Amino acid sequence: MQEGQMLGFGLVLIGAICGGSFGLPSKYAKEGTPWEVLWGPFFLIATVLIPVVIAPLVVDDLVGIYSRVGSGTIAAVLVFGLLWGLGSMTLGMSFAFIGLSLAYALNYGAQIAFGSMMPLALFNADQILTSHGYVILAGVAVCLAGVVVAGRAGILKDQSIEKTPESTTDSSKQPKILVGLAIGFISGILCACYAVAYGYGGPIIAEAANSNPDDWAAAWAVTALILWGGAVSSCLYCIVQLTKNKTWVFFAMPGVGKVLLLAAAMAVLHDAAIFFFGLGSIHLGDLGVAVGYPVFMSFAIIVGNVHGFRCGEWKGASGQSIGWIIAGIALLIVGVCTLATGMSMMPG
Repeated sequence: MQEGQMLGFGLVLIGAICGGSFGLPSKYAKEGTPWEVLWGPFFLIATVLIPVVIAPLVVDDLVGIYSRVGSGTIAAVLVFGLLWGLGSMTLGMSFAFIGLSLAYALNYGAQIAFGSMMPLALFNADQILTSHGYVILAGVAVCLAGVVVAGRAGILKDQSIEKTPESTTDSSKQPKILVGLAIGFISGILCACYAVAYGYGGPIIAEAANSNPDDWAAAWAVTALILWGGAVSSCLYCIVQLTKNKTWVFFAMPGVGKVLLLAAAMAVLHDAAIFFFGLGSIHLGDLGVAVGYPVFMSFAIIVGNVHGFRCGEWKGASGQSIGWIIAGIALLIVGVCTLATGMSMMPG
């Protein structure tokens, strides 16, 4: 593997650590805090405030770069960024239907599959039917298997801890479960649009490189645009929820300062995750997005489960569920190693 590709994988893994950790501060929110009171400020800071402050500071001639690449490129990045934001919202909806474990399994599985295959088909179709292309496809398949196994572990964990098997056999809940399954899968496809948005941002990266010697500046030029696209759907949804649930009043209550600090910490980790993913994909080369995205998602799952063990989420879980999660993590690691092998086989 070339030195640049090794650096790329390292940067993607740093992003995955941030991505698997960004939800951790939410565990310290006061019990009873409405979802939208915490996540509304998070989306505002992550998708609006941080890119508005950071992007103009680190990217020279940002407005000029956007104007030179043309409205078609800008529109494509913004639209797929909006879809990514919509995916984050529908993921939240699926939690209410099918629970966290199954919703995450479906969402992450669809993200790994579509977040890899859509950029590959759109931007590097000629690389699919090659020896390294087959190895990369095999790596994606192994990662998907790891997600399925990890999802099964989550379901078994919930059943062993909550002791509510009757909830899975109530026939009156089957339509709700089916709707939840559909929403969970669709949310994964929408979330994977982040990778497509980054793929369409190629001309922005190239143009930014002309006036910015550092790769990280070029990465921010695209990242900011995707986040602004996502702000439309994510922030609007939170505004609707705050209004519908009449929870605006919580921002005037004692202790809101801590909630806002937690939201800010989550936002910094979230934006660091997608920034390092973007920077790493630049160093990975032509297949940076197609290969980097499943690597990013797989290690984010691993990091998230490590935090889950540390925070006691698996306390009282059955030995069977722990065995499944260990197997799932092992499969994800094998899948990532397979993807790295495929990258190393690329000519040049």
